[in-house]
Amino acid sequence: MDKIKFTPSALTSSRGALHMLQVIMSVVTFIVSAIRSQPSHTYWIYCMVIWGLCPLLTLFITIIETLLIHKLILYMCMDWDDFTTGMAMMSSLTTFACAVVFGNFYAHIRSPWGLAVTILACITCVLYCIETFRDKRDSSRSATYVAALPGFLKVLEAFVSCIIYVSLIGYRGRPALYVCIVAYVIPFPIIPVIIVTNIFTKLKSCLPFNIDRLVLIFLIVSVLLYVLAAVLWPVYSFRDNPRPKHCPGNSCIWSIQFTVTFFTYLNLLFFILDLVFTCLGLCGFKKP
Repeated sequence: MDKIKFTPSALTSSRGALHMLQVIMSVVTFIVSAIRSQPSHTYWIYCMVIWGLCPLLTLFITIIETLLIHKLILYMCMDWDDFTTGMAMMSSLTTFACAVVFGNFYAHIRSPWGLAVTILACITCVLYCIETFRDKRDSSRSATYVAALPGFLKVLEAFVSCIIYVSLIGYRGRPALYVCIVAYVIPFPIIPVIIVTNIFTKLKSCLPFNIDRLVLIFLIVSVLLYVLAAVLWPVYSFRDNPRPKHCPGNSCIWSIQFTVTFFTYLNLLFFILDLVFTCLGLCGFKKP
């Protein structure tokens, strides 16, 4: 077993340099965005959280690899390559969403600040996409769960759920929409538990029950909940609520409610695909 020791090569390599660029760009984007705070806007809060968490996660991974701790982790319980590739994919998704959201809400000709933050957000996203592309192209890196289809579908489901949460609006006084919110909330906290359990292989093997069968039950319930939300949300959001003649995407409640509808159907699709692949796996077929 390798001992913990400092390895400067992990910082001077192309991978280490890319990580440092990601950290620097995320921090710069966070600082420039914080110059003009929008604390009452959930989209701005979402972007700030992502630009704060992504560099911390990247820095954590870099420190672990610099001290060679990841080799001990790999020996003990966890596929480090799978974890880091999965985190790069997740960071690519979330920073892409931030670039789109910030560009839609704040970037316009009369706002140099909004344009500057959007450009910085796009550069940050590109850096994480480069790491994802490099990792997926590297045949020597393993992809056992998070970086493979079963785990990545869980990441997509959690990601889309977050977008739905920050877009929830116009539901006050409508009991049917509160039912939709409950349907959105129930599956979300279980997804990270499933991901963590599958990442830590020894933990999974020590469980006194078959986690895959519980995942199957979870997916069936999630599909039913999202079917319910896919019916109720558009009906009770748009009934007697036609699209206004002037409805800019960055300030129109109707368009934000439409965003929730779109991502509801998208997440329903992800849960159905996940359910199909899980059923194939439990039936003895090889997962794609």
